Amino acid sequence: MKQAFVIGSGIAGIATSIRLKQKGYAVTVFEASSAVGGKLGVLKKQGFRWDTGPSLFTMPHLIEELFELCGEKLEDHFCYKKKEKICNYFWEDGTTFSASAEEECFVNDLVESFGEDEKLVRAYLKKNKTKYELTEPVFLDQSLHVFGNYFKSKTLKAFLKSSSLDLFKSLNQLNSTSFKNNKTVQLFNRFATYNGSSPYKTPGIMSMIPSLEMNYGTYFPLKGMYSIVESLYELAKRQGVMFFLNEKVESIALSDNVVNGIKTNKKYYEGDVVVSNMDVHYTYEELISSYSKPKRILNQEHSSSALIFYWGINKVFPQLELHNVFFSNNYEREFSHLFDEKDLSDDLTVYLNISAKEKADDSPEGMENWFVMVNAPANYDQDWDSLILKAKKNILKKLNNCLGENIEELIVSEEILDPIRIDEQTKSYRGSLYGNSSNSKLAAFFRHPNFNGIKNLYFCGGSVHPGGGIPLSLKSAKIVSDLISS
Repeated sequence: MKQAFVIGSGIAGIATSIRLKQKGYAVTVFEASSAVGGKLGVLKKQGFRWDTGPSLFTMPHLIEELFELCGEKLEDHFCYKKKEKICNYFWEDGTTFSASAEEECFVNDLVESFGEDEKLVRAYLKKNKTKYELTEPVFLDQSLHVFGNYFKSKTLKAFLKSSSLDLFKSLNQLNSTSFKNNKTVQLFNRFATYNGSSPYKTPGIMSMIPSLEMNYGTYFPLKGMYSIVESLYELAKRQGVMFFLNEKVESIALSDNVVNGIKTNKKYYEGDVVVSNMDVHYTYEELISSYSKPKRILNQEHSSSALIFYWGINKVFPQLELHNVFFSNNYEREFSHLFDEKDLSDDLTVYLNISAKEKADDSPEGMENWFVMVNAPANYDQDWDSLILKAKKNILKKLNNCLGENIEELIVSEEILDPIRIDEQTKSYRGSLYGNSSNSKLAAFFRHPNFNGIKNLYFCGGSVHPGGGIPLSLKSAKIVSDLISS
């Protein structure tokens, strides 16, 4: 039986291990830390519980597909519910908008709240869906770096209709011409942050991102986001995948550009295939340092990072939902600071997640667990102590104005995660959440491949094709397994 090694137990690494096991490989996953999950983690303090990483769950069928592949039923091991409300939005002038998951209600509410033209809104949403249907089988379900894929009918179809993909205008340009109310533009510009980019730079094709929420829905895992990892981890172990925690891979052993094993901090292992779920930058720098680096790809602009405050709040806020966004007054200035100046604006858009809205035992009775996040630049040796203090002051000001409360007086517990710690804890280069940004016309489609010139070495996860976030990381696992022969 051929031996496959997976380096890193992020969600893409675990999914890859399951798929390779089903292809007949003996599979071992090596994880440097004491817990699986990568960016998906858990924090507990003073009776509060937070999921530390991604907080949005979409496309659950990608999880179900892995259980079906193993002949198991998803509902026997992992449960979730569909959300009726996608997100509550707040502006400091008192405007609020609650985005319904049901498209008819969403359109009607948007028209009523912001005076948009109903026909134009429906046309925009329809076009977004078409974009996704065109691009998913071409850009998200297969490698763009396999020459033969360009001659498949679905690929040719997408290229023939490329003029409808809005590749040559920015997302903001597209939204500004699609809507007349600046608040609607800002609401749809926000989706650029789903892949760590700026709406003023990323191409208009990224308008397909909200179609994932509108057409597939948003969900909440009944046991919290980390239960996604836990369920897949247990599934992998039931299939016979071996996990070696607290064992750091120090190098990938090569002979004439062919993988023949790995060396960890404990021993050498001989094997046939290696899949790195480690950030691609660190894979090159630490594991295959003698191999020539693809400088053009690795030197692309990095995605945004995040600054997160985990607050225990001594009050319940009925006007808040699971997902909430408090918008800045000058969105363009905020993103200019973020990507051009590698700094934080004085006026920040604040994302607030409260899992206790759905999972009551995540906070003590009468309290809420707040996951408070702002987009932050990648780490370029900024003075993060000063930036954190500045951000906290401005976040509290924003929340106080929108909620009419002195939030600081309600904080009874606090932990902070910044780009430096994200890098240290998850080996995400410079703390970037999504690898490279998509702040150019084709960057999103020409990320680092899922393979390179080394035979039997492959790459999965958010830093390589097709991109970051849970759904795309799961898709990267499938792409890699399809590339590896049985």
